[in-house]
Amino acid sequence: MMDMVINISSALCLFLGSFLCLSGGVGIIRFPDFYTRIHAAGVSDTLAASMILIGLMLQNPEVIVILKLLMILLMTLFISPTASHSIAKAAMNSGLQPLLDTEASKDGGKPSLF
Repeated sequence: MMDMVINISSALCLFLGSFLCLSGGVGIIRFPDFYTRIHAAGVSDTLAASMILIGLMLQNPEVIVILKLLMILLMTLFISPTASHSIAKAAMNSGLQPLLDTEASKDGGKPSLF
Protein backbone atom coordinates (compact mmCIF):
# COMPACT_ATOMS: atom_id res chain seq x y z
CA MET A 1 0.00 0.00 0.00
CA MET A 2 2.76 2.44 0.94
CA ASP A 3 4.74 1.55 -2.20
CA MET A 4 1.74 2.45 -4.33
CA VAL A 5 1.39 5.87 -2.63
CA ILE A 6 5.12 6.58 -3.11
CA ASN A 7 4.97 5.52 -6.76
CA ILE A 8 1.93 7.68 -7.45
CA SER A 9 3.51 10.66 -5.67
CA SER A 10 6.72 10.18 -7.62
CA ALA A 11 4.85 9.91 -10.91
CA LEU A 12 2.90 13.10 -10.15
CA CYS A 13 6.09 15.00 -9.31
CA LEU A 14 7.82 13.76 -12.46
CA PHE A 15 4.78 14.57 -14.61
CA LEU A 16 4.43 18.05 -13.10
CA GLY A 17 8.14 18.71 -13.60
CA SER A 18 7.92 17.61 -17.23
CA PHE A 19 4.86 19.81 -17.79
CA LEU A 20 6.65 22.80 -16.27
CA CYS A 21 9.66 22.22 -18.53
CA LEU A 22 7.38 22.24 -21.56
CA SER A 23 5.46 25.31 -20.42
CA GLY A 24 8.74 27.14 -19.82
CA GLY A 25 9.80 26.31 -23.37
CA VAL A 26 6.50 27.63 -24.70
CA GLY A 27 7.00 30.77 -22.61
CA ILE A 28 10.43 31.32 -24.10
CA ILE A 29 8.99 31.09 -27.60
CA ARG A 30 5.77 33.06 -27.06
CA PHE A 31 6.72 35.94 -24.73
CA PRO A 32 7.50 39.23 -26.44
CA ASP A 33 10.77 40.47 -24.91
CA PHE A 34 13.95 39.33 -23.21
CA TYR A 35 12.84 40.02 -19.64
CA THR A 36 9.59 38.07 -19.82
CA ARG A 37 11.38 35.22 -21.57
CA ILE A 38 14.07 35.02 -18.91
CA HIS A 39 11.36 35.07 -16.26
CA ALA A 40 9.62 32.13 -17.91
CA ALA A 41 12.88 30.24 -18.18
CA GLY A 42 14.03 31.00 -14.64
CA VAL A 43 10.82 30.25 -12.78
CA SER A 44 9.86 27.16 -14.73
CA ASP A 45 13.43 25.85 -14.68
CA THR A 46 13.71 26.11 -10.90
CA LEU A 47 10.30 24.62 -10.15
CA ALA A 48 10.54 21.94 -12.83
CA ALA A 49 13.97 20.80 -11.69
CA SER A 50 12.72 20.73 -8.10
CA MET A 51 9.72 18.58 -8.98
CA ILE A 52 11.79 16.17 -11.05
CA LEU A 53 14.41 15.83 -8.32
CA ILE A 54 11.76 15.24 -5.66
CA GLY A 55 10.17 12.61 -7.89
CA LEU A 56 13.54 10.91 -8.27
CA MET A 57 14.11 11.04 -4.51
CA LEU A 58 10.85 9.22 -3.98
CA GLN A 59 11.87 6.52 -6.44
CA ASN A 60 15.13 5.54 -4.75
CA PRO A 61 15.23 4.35 -1.12
CA GLU A 62 19.04 4.55 -0.76
CA VAL A 63 20.16 7.30 1.60
CA ILE A 64 23.31 8.22 -0.34
CA VAL A 65 21.33 8.74 -3.56
CA ILE A 66 18.76 10.87 -1.73
CA LEU A 67 21.54 12.99 -0.21
CA LYS A 68 23.13 13.53 -3.63
CA LEU A 69 19.80 14.51 -5.16
CA LEU A 70 19.14 16.83 -2.21
CA MET A 71 22.51 18.54 -2.80
CA ILE A 72 21.63 19.00 -6.47
CA LEU A 73 18.22 20.37 -5.47
CA LEU A 74 19.71 22.89 -3.04
CA MET A 75 22.28 24.05 -5.58
CA THR A 76 19.55 24.42 -8.19
CA LEU A 77 17.38 26.44 -5.81
CA PHE A 78 20.24 28.84 -5.05
CA ILE A 79 22.02 29.05 -8.40
CA SER A 80 19.17 29.25 -10.94
CA PRO A 81 17.39 32.35 -9.56
CA THR A 82 20.72 34.06 -8.95
CA ALA A 83 21.86 33.38 -12.51
CA SER A 84 18.56 34.65 -13.95
CA HIS A 85 18.81 37.81 -11.88
CA SER A 86 22.43 38.38 -12.92
CA ILE A 87 21.62 37.93 -16.61
CA ALA A 88 18.66 40.32 -16.37
CA LYS A 89 20.76 42.89 -14.51
CA ALA A 90 23.55 42.62 -17.09
CA ALA A 91 20.99 43.15 -19.87
CA MET A 92 19.58 46.19 -18.09
CA ASN A 93 23.07 47.63 -17.52
CA SER A 94 23.94 47.14 -21.19
CA GLY A 95 20.93 49.22 -22.20
CA LEU A 96 18.33 46.63 -23.17
CA GLN A 97 14.97 48.16 -22.33
CA PRO A 98 11.89 46.08 -21.49
CA LEU A 99 8.87 46.11 -23.77
CA LEU A 100 6.28 48.40 -22.20
CA ASP A 101 2.51 48.46 -22.71
CA THR A 102 2.75 51.66 -24.73
CA GLU A 103 5.00 49.92 -27.24
CA ALA A 104 2.65 46.95 -27.48
CA SER A 105 -0.39 49.18 -28.00
CA LYS A 106 1.16 50.61 -31.20
CA ASP A 107 0.62 47.22 -32.82
CA GLY A 108 -3.02 47.09 -31.85
CA GLY A 109 -2.44 45.48 -28.46
CA LYS A 110 -0.60 42.44 -29.77
CA PRO A 111 3.13 42.39 -29.07
CA SER A 112 5.36 41.30 -31.90
CA LEU A 113 7.32 38.06 -31.61
CA PHE A 114 10.39 39.60 -33.28
